[in-house]
Amino acid sequence: MHGLKVKTVEFLILFIAIPVSFALNYALAMKLVLGLLGLFYVFFVLLRVEKNKFKINPNLNWRQFWKNTLFKLSLIATLTILFVWLTDKENLFVVMLNKPLLWVVILFVYSLFSVYPQEILYRIFFFQRYQALFKNDFILVFVNAFVFSLAHLFFKNTLVLILTFLGGILFALTYKKTKSTLLVSIEHAIYGCWLFTVGMGEMLGFPG
Repeated sequence: MHGLKVKTVEFLILFIAIPVSFALNYALAMKLVLGLLGLFYVFFVLLRVEKNKFKINPNLNWRQFWKNTLFKLSLIATLTILFVWLTDKENLFVVMLNKPLLWVVILFVYSLFSVYPQEILYRIFFFQRYQALFKNDFILVFVNAFVFSLAHLFFKNTLVLILTFLGGILFALTYKKTKSTLLVSIEHAIYGCWLFTVGMGEMLGFPG
């Protein structure tokens, strides 16, 4: 019971209170401090409590992963190209075509310094700490996608919340199936980089 109370408070602080607070108007420095403290706590728990070794599974099914991911990417690409063409045609592939160096730099920085920490928190930490609390896999995936979407509340954009909720479902399902932070990080990076490439980066905070 004590462990359940600790995890409940932990969940409410890390996945509800802090993300919601980021949407409020207060000093950016304080937000950075809160974010860094939260990240430090997450790594401390993963290393000292959950005893994670952060080793890559040598038996990953890469062929199946790429087959599934590229299929999903083809659907995402078709829908997003059509969406940008109809709603914001002038921004279709605008950064890639006009600022290719910036495009490459942003893809690298985003994949390494944004995607991976997100997956550490929202997949490996969330699943290892809370999966046993959910008897229903549907609820587990739904809650994971919801809090992942909530992390993007500070953008104050309904479309962003919808996209990140849908993305959260895909990432949760991938992690639940593979138990691989590496694979889900690659998938996350691919879809995020695509949204930036196709011309939807501005609403997601990408420079350009």
